[in-house]
Amino acid sequence: MTNKDISLRIRPAVPEDLPEIMRIIARAREFMASSGNPYQWINGYPQQELMKTEIEAGHCFVCVTPDGHPVASFCFIEGEDPNYARIERGHWLNDQPYSVLHRLASDGSFSGIFQLCLDWCSSRSHNIRVDTHHDNVILQRLLVKHDFIYCGIIYVANGTPRLAFQRCL
Repeated sequence: MTNKDISLRIRPAVPEDLPEIMRIIARAREFMASSGNPYQWINGYPQQELMKTEIEAGHCFVCVTPDGHPVASFCFIEGEDPNYARIERGHWLNDQPYSVLHRLASDGSFSGIFQLCLDWCSSRSHNIRVDTHHDNVILQRLLVKHDFIYCGIIYVANGTPRLAFQRCL
């Protein structure tokens, strides 16, 4: 049986998921570094304390196997992101209410995680924004493939620039 034969589901993360989420993030960080994106998640980002806060706020979700084993995680936040208040060298597609997809990570054991998460997010919001590091070419390609439009440059909390994308359905 291949992983395509197994149906994943998405559920809200709970505090007990934190060790698995951190394992998934570590694996994703290794993958990013090995695929030409070594600077996006540095200095332990995203830290365990941040992920704990995201779980408590109800922003963190996990993709789980039928037996409940987490294989991917992401944060989905409905409402304004302060990092998106200022955009340079471009503009947002609209000023309508939006949601943000952040910190998508997979342990690599299943393909199609981006599509699964995007479908889930799109069923909850028709206006989604995402940002990524300029070296994260893999995510940039996925975003363009799924009709996200490059909008410009935003800056995250540590002051580093990110490429900003938006999709309106």
